[in-house]
Amino acid sequence: MEKSAKIYVAGHRGMVGSAIYRKLVSAGFDNIITRSSAELDLRNQQNVADFFEAEQPDYVFLAAAKVGGIVANNTYRADFLYENLSIQNNVIHQAYKTGVKKLMFLGSSCIYPKLAPQPLKEEALLTGLLEETNEPYAIAKIAGIKMCDAYRAQYGCNFISVMPTNLYGYNDNYHPQNSHVLPALIRKFHEAKESNATEVNIWGSGTPMREFLFADDLAEACYFLMQHYDEPGFLNIGTGEDLTIKELALLIKKVVGFEGELTFDSSKPDGTPRKLMDVSKLHALGWKHQVQLEEGIGLAYQDFLNKVNSLSAHS
Repeated sequence: MEKSAKIYVAGHRGMVGSAIYRKLVSAGFDNIITRSSAELDLRNQQNVADFFEAEQPDYVFLAAAKVGGIVANNTYRADFLYENLSIQNNVIHQAYKTGVKKLMFLGSSCIYPKLAPQPLKEEALLTGLLEETNEPYAIAKIAGIKMCDAYRAQYGCNFISVMPTNLYGYNDNYHPQNSHVLPALIRKFHEAKESNATEVNIWGSGTPMREFLFADDLAEACYFLMQHYDEPGFLNIGTGEDLTIKELALLIKKVVGFEGELTFDSSKPDGTPRKLMDVSKLHALGWKHQVQLEEGIGLAYQDFLNKVNSLSAHS
């Protein structure tokens, strides 16, 4: 990417998009275009067509999506399928129509079959049934990967796809119902500490294993791959390291400084038993994550505290 290139970051207010935006600014790019969802509804075909026609971006990072945790995915099944398909269809098609040089589509590790062998290799896509709770989201993301490949095959578009593992970091969503496990636990432990609670109850058995990547590390990887990767299919982005939800909870408890006990509610769903990315292809290209989990949780907790303090200052 040339420093003068016009780069469109779709979803720049989200955790991933904002991290990519920060990375581009720090790398010296100053022709970055963004639109909030209020300014541009990416679900609206005509609006997206008009935007691309007017702006003519050179490069696109497609980080805009409707996202959420297990509960949100399972509750808003139609919304997750329709809205994500609409966003992808519109942005990818208009990128082709207006001659975008390169587009990066960001997916999610939930695209893999529920019982795929661990660690998850890129080749495992579509080899089995999906996890039922987030199937609509996964199907939308798989469609995005296949769409990039189809536009590459038919029209010669340089559209690439990456699949990040579980992410956390600045600008995360800490909503009590709709957030992912790590930010949800940060909030839980913080509120328990503030209210001097004696215990924190955690969904599920605590035995499932998960991998977590700091969002600014993901942005570094995306920036790296935008320069060095031009293949069909997609590439996993992760750490290649995982831990149990119980171990994660103990780590967050330590960072937050909560002194009480942990209990686990095994009547609640665990989701997939393990989800670890095989990142050997990424490592072979020469990229590896920098931020270790405990350090990253500390940064995320500080960000959460800043949010809490700014909310209380305005109330």
